[in-house]
Amino acid sequence: MNPNKMKALSRKARHERVRKKVFGTPDRPRLNVFRSLKHLYCQLVDDLSGKTLMSLSTLSPDVRGAIKNPGNKDAAGTLGRLLAEKAKEMGVSSVIFDRGGYKYHGRVKAFAEAARKGGLAF
Repeated sequence: MNPNKMKALSRKARHERVRKKVFGTPDRPRLNVFRSLKHLYCQLVDDLSGKTLMSLSTLSPDVRGAIKNPGNKDAAGTLGRLLAEKAKEMGVSSVIFDRGGYKYHGRVKAFAEAARKGGLAF
Protein backbone atom coordinates (compact mmCIF):
# COMPACT_ATOMS: atom_id res chain seq x y z
CA MET A 1 0.00 0.00 0.00
CA ASN A 2 1.08 3.54 -0.69
CA PRO A 3 2.83 4.92 2.45
CA ASN A 4 0.91 8.22 2.27
CA LYS A 5 -2.40 6.37 2.08
CA MET A 6 -1.40 4.17 5.02
CA LYS A 7 -0.46 7.24 7.05
CA ALA A 8 -3.85 8.84 6.38
CA LEU A 9 -5.72 5.64 7.28
CA SER A 10 -3.76 5.32 10.53
CA ARG A 11 -4.58 8.92 11.47
CA LYS A 12 -8.25 8.32 10.71
CA ALA A 13 -8.27 5.20 12.91
CA ARG A 14 -6.62 7.12 15.78
CA HIS A 15 -9.14 9.92 15.37
CA GLU A 16 -12.10 7.52 15.51
CA ARG A 17 -10.65 5.86 18.59
CA VAL A 18 -10.32 9.21 20.36
CA ARG A 19 -13.80 10.35 19.26
CA LYS A 20 -15.35 7.41 21.13
CA LYS A 21 -14.21 9.07 24.36
CA VAL A 22 -14.23 12.81 23.59
CA PHE A 23 -17.69 14.42 23.56
CA GLY A 24 -18.59 18.11 23.47
CA THR A 25 -21.53 19.70 25.28
CA PRO A 26 -22.97 23.24 25.08
CA ASP A 27 -21.19 24.14 28.35
CA ARG A 28 -17.91 22.52 27.32
CA PRO A 29 -17.67 22.15 23.52
CA ARG A 30 -15.14 20.02 21.67
CA LEU A 31 -12.24 21.94 20.12
CA ASN A 32 -11.46 20.02 16.95
CA VAL A 33 -8.25 20.59 14.95
CA PHE A 34 -7.51 19.65 11.34
CA ARG A 35 -4.06 20.14 9.92
CA SER A 36 -3.38 20.19 6.20
CA LEU A 37 -0.01 20.74 4.58
CA LYS A 38 -0.60 24.47 4.14
CA HIS A 39 -3.25 25.46 6.67
CA LEU A 40 -4.76 24.75 10.10
CA TYR A 41 -8.50 24.59 10.77
CA CYS A 42 -10.32 24.50 14.11
CA GLN A 43 -13.93 24.22 15.24
CA LEU A 44 -15.88 24.43 18.46
CA VAL A 45 -18.51 21.68 18.25
CA ASP A 46 -21.55 20.89 20.40
CA ASP A 47 -21.98 17.13 19.91
CA LEU A 48 -25.34 17.01 21.72
CA SER A 49 -27.06 19.10 19.06
CA GLY A 50 -24.56 18.23 16.31
CA LYS A 51 -23.78 21.86 15.57
CA THR A 52 -20.60 23.80 15.00
CA LEU A 53 -20.59 26.79 17.33
CA MET A 54 -17.62 28.50 15.70
CA SER A 55 -14.95 27.75 13.16
CA LEU A 56 -11.70 29.48 12.36
CA SER A 57 -8.78 28.74 10.06
CA THR A 58 -5.62 30.28 8.72
CA LEU A 59 -7.70 31.14 5.65
CA SER A 60 -10.06 33.39 7.65
CA PRO A 61 -9.71 37.09 6.77
CA ASP A 62 -8.96 38.26 10.33
CA VAL A 63 -6.28 35.59 10.78
CA ARG A 64 -4.89 36.06 7.28
CA GLY A 65 -3.92 39.66 8.02
CA ALA A 66 -2.07 38.73 11.21
CA ILE A 67 0.18 36.02 9.74
CA LYS A 68 2.83 35.79 7.06
CA ASN A 69 3.01 32.05 6.35
CA PRO A 70 -0.17 30.07 7.13
CA GLY A 71 1.59 26.71 7.45
CA ASN A 72 3.97 27.24 10.37
CA LYS A 73 3.93 27.22 14.18
CA ASP A 74 3.70 31.02 14.42
CA ALA A 75 0.47 30.95 12.42
CA ALA A 76 -0.86 28.12 14.62
CA GLY A 77 -0.13 30.22 17.72
CA THR A 78 -1.90 33.23 16.26
CA LEU A 79 -4.90 31.06 15.35
CA GLY A 80 -5.06 29.64 18.88
CA ARG A 81 -4.92 33.09 20.46
CA LEU A 82 -7.67 34.46 18.18
CA LEU A 83 -9.84 31.40 18.78
CA ALA A 84 -9.54 31.87 22.55
CA GLU A 85 -10.56 35.53 22.25
CA LYS A 86 -13.61 34.71 20.12
CA ALA A 87 -14.62 31.82 22.37
CA LYS A 88 -14.48 34.09 25.42
CA GLU A 89 -16.74 36.58 23.60
CA MET A 90 -19.22 33.72 23.06
CA GLY A 91 -19.06 32.84 26.74
CA VAL A 92 -17.02 29.66 26.37
CA SER A 93 -14.18 29.33 28.87
CA SER A 94 -13.65 25.56 28.99
CA VAL A 95 -13.30 23.11 26.08
CA ILE A 96 -12.38 19.51 25.41
CA PHE A 97 -9.38 19.30 23.07
CA ASP A 98 -9.67 16.90 20.13
CA ARG A 99 -6.31 16.75 18.36
CA GLY A 100 -7.80 14.87 15.42
CA GLY A 101 -5.49 11.86 15.53
CA TYR A 102 -2.38 14.02 15.15
CA LYS A 103 0.58 13.90 17.52
CA TYR A 104 0.61 16.61 20.17
CA HIS A 105 3.64 18.12 18.50
CA GLY A 106 4.56 21.05 16.26
CA ARG A 107 1.64 23.10 14.94
CA VAL A 108 -0.98 21.25 16.99
CA LYS A 109 0.99 21.84 20.20
CA ALA A 110 1.61 25.52 19.33
CA PHE A 111 -2.11 26.00 18.66
CA ALA A 112 -3.15 24.34 21.94
CA GLU A 113 -0.65 26.25 24.07
CA ALA A 114 -1.67 29.58 22.53
CA ALA A 115 -5.35 28.80 23.16
CA ARG A 116 -4.51 28.03 26.81
CA LYS A 117 -2.57 31.28 27.14
CA GLY A 118 -5.56 33.07 25.63
CA GLY A 119 -7.71 31.86 28.50
CA LEU A 120 -9.30 28.58 27.39
CA ALA A 121 -9.19 25.78 29.94
CA PHE A 122 -8.71 22.19 28.77
